[in-house]
Amino acid sequence: MVAGRVPSGRLVRGGRLGLLAAEQAARGVGTRLSMLGQPEQARRLLAERSTLQAAQQLVAVLGGMKGAAMKLGQMLSVLDIDLVPESHRELFRRKLAELCDSAPQVPFSEMRKVIEDDLGPLSRVFSDFDEAPIAAASIGQVYRARLRGGRSVAVKVKYPGVDQAVLSDMRNLEFFSRLLKSVLPSAADAGVLDEITRNIGGELDYVREARTQHRVAARYRDHPLIVVPDSIEEHCTAHVLVTDFVESQSFQQMRTLPAGERNRIGELIYRFYISSLFADREFCGDPHPGNVLLADDGRVGFVDFGLYNRMDPVHVEHERAALQAAAESRAEDLYRQWTDRGIIDQASNVTPQECLEYVWAAAGWHLLDEEITITPELATSALILAIDPRADEFRGMRKQRLPPECVFSRRTDLFTFAALGQLETTANWHTLAREWLYGEPPITEIGQVMAQWKAERDW
Repeated sequence: MVAGRVPSGRLVRGGRLGLLAAEQAARGVGTRLSMLGQPEQARRLLAERSTLQAAQQLVAVLGGMKGAAMKLGQMLSVLDIDLVPESHRELFRRKLAELCDSAPQVPFSEMRKVIEDDLGPLSRVFSDFDEAPIAAASIGQVYRARLRGGRSVAVKVKYPGVDQAVLSDMRNLEFFSRLLKSVLPSAADAGVLDEITRNIGGELDYVREARTQHRVAARYRDHPLIVVPDSIEEHCTAHVLVTDFVESQSFQQMRTLPAGERNRIGELIYRFYISSLFADREFCGDPHPGNVLLADDGRVGFVDFGLYNRMDPVHVEHERAALQAAAESRAEDLYRQWTDRGIIDQASNVTPQECLEYVWAAAGWHLLDEEITITPELATSALILAIDPRADEFRGMRKQRLPPECVFSRRTDLFTFAALGQLETTANWHTLAREWLYGEPPITEIGQVMAQWKAERDW
């Protein structure tokens, strides 16, 4: 592939994804055959080598393709899936995380053309522009710059050809479904794939994202604990997104902070990504560490609103009612709700008790009334228990219907849990959940500060 060029043709991209799936399967068979008759140490080394090769290939292929294929790779990087031996999944996750942390960069000469095609000469808008990207993501790269008026800004620029690349990926969803089925068998459902298509395709709409970010930034303007950098809509176009720049520490730096500070950050992450769904009926569908910042003034910052979703109040109330039933161990009520919505096929062998146990496995951190320290191991175990199709537990549940409207809200829940696991933060998450689960007043200091601030704004 020519450096900086994003392959956009449907056949080329579909062929790469199909070849990738085939090679992953062949590698698994080859590794298993080569292990026959080998001592334990040899099997361990072969498994490690296979894991590294698989991860390296995924990074190279998905990272080089960028677009929706790379977004899929980023999603997979926080999940341990059935592509590698169980004993080496963490090694695989760390390697695949390179898709988030060190994505292949497109030369600035090519990115500059994208900017100037939309905004005109750089000097017309910017007094200073750092040509070295500060971040590289699935759709574009981010740069630091200064507007002619002196305002410090972050400039997100689409990769050349990425629009067509994503559209090609969307037409090749059958290839995505092969990989997604490793995570959740019901991902092959047409309604689910349509929802994924709509959301990932929506990330291409920088103008919409700028409007969304401006609205969310206005909601949190002058907030004492949270900051959302505002978009500067007059400079936002189809291919360029300009927002305020937040002087901050990265998530990796946050991980080195004392436990008390990590706990404070963890509660704010929970409130921003989880509580907002039930309080505001909208949520950010992309809660990964690269989108969380610790501002120099101590506030926690959130960026990237391409996957921001609003949810129908009816669906929100269904979610709330199901979690209430699970919290109160009302298995029959939970089962009835799910059969009424068509989630559970009454002809299946799924029982009310299995439904209850599945919710506790997937969302029990909201329901258990005690302090929990979320570790990487706990987050990984919960994710695998909830979605790994090989596990004996809940095999019947995974064959049931996944409501399309819940695809990204469930993803937000699971990925928030995974991010908090990387931060290793402690809280009684149930006391936070009771605010949106039962409408109870906050009992934490952070919750009370936020409630007071909101009340003063509403006066």
